[in-house]
Amino acid sequence: MFVAAMGCAVMVGADVASAEPDVVGQKYSDATTAIKNSGGTAVVASRVGDRLSEDDCIVTNAWEASFVRDGSADSGEVMLSLNCNGDYATATEPGASVQHPLGRDAMAADEEEAAEEAPSS
Repeated sequence: MFVAAMGCAVMVGADVASAEPDVVGQKYSDATTAIKNSGGTAVVASRVGDRLSEDDCIVTNAWEASFVRDGSADSGEVMLSLNCNGDYATATEPGASVQHPLGRDAMAADEEEAAEEAPSS
């Protein structure tokens, strides 16, 4: 019983001072700047694809690193999952699904840009 109570006290007392910034959907370069400005350190936890440079990869998930450490203090690490395939998937190119908000928004932006560049008749 005592051990369970101590475990609960540790969990309650281990609150992080500030949450990670909302960087999902941003380019990795922008996300790392936001994380650094909030006092954290960005760490790539997973990466899918290799078509984009790391700075241009899209952050698909972000979470605070575990506070459970082997003899070291929490350093404000924010774990990131990156999609480096491209903005959105097509029949010939990998990327985020257009069924996902990130892929859908990227496709809509490309279509809007193409419409603006098209000659008007």
